[in-house]
Amino acid sequence: MSIALTYFIYMSCVKNISTSMLAFDIMQFFPLLNHQLLPWILNKESFDPKVSLFFQNYLVSRRTKYLWNYFSSPFFNVDIGVYQESAFSSILSTLYLAPILHIFEKRMKNLKIPIFILSFVDNGLFIFQNKSLVNSNANIFCSYNIILFLFGKIGLTMEYRKTEVFYFYRSQRTFTPSPLDFTSLEGHILYLKTT
Repeated sequence: MSIALTYFIYMSCVKNISTSMLAFDIMQFFPLLNHQLLPWILNKESFDPKVSLFFQNYLVSRRTKYLWNYFSSPFFNVDIGVYQESAFSSILSTLYLAPILHIFEKRMKNLKIPIFILSFVDNGLFIFQNKSLVNSNANIFCSYNIILFLFGKIGLTMEYRKTEVFYFYRSQRTFTPSPLDFTSLEGHILYLKTT
């Protein structure tokens, strides 16, 4: 991810434009995954039905027991679904978020807002390159509003305290960007970090 970011920032300097980024984290991503939606996504993406069935069985109706020396507990239900340390967590989160990010990208394209999206498990980064910082702020506000709406549709929420906006620009002049007010979107005011 850091190589891609370095490339975007370097290319914006070469083109003499600024790079603006909205970094976010999804709140309680793994506990809030809709486990009925995931098999549907796998079927929709034309995965082999055996793969979908495997994950459907992996995610729900699981049982386990503990063994300690000569002690063996009785079986009990553990419908933990996807948890963060699972070997499948990054794969399943990517499959889960891919349709949402695809819809988001199409909406941004319809609005003629150029955007690059980087995502890793439950973190995301939207990258905008623009000559006008005013336009960048408008793009950031619009993208935040759209992704917040889409996440809400599948029961996910942004971790507001971990949402950050960054500007990278080549200009030698002093620049103090205006904060972005997301309080109308049930967020908070973001004070921008410049580099």
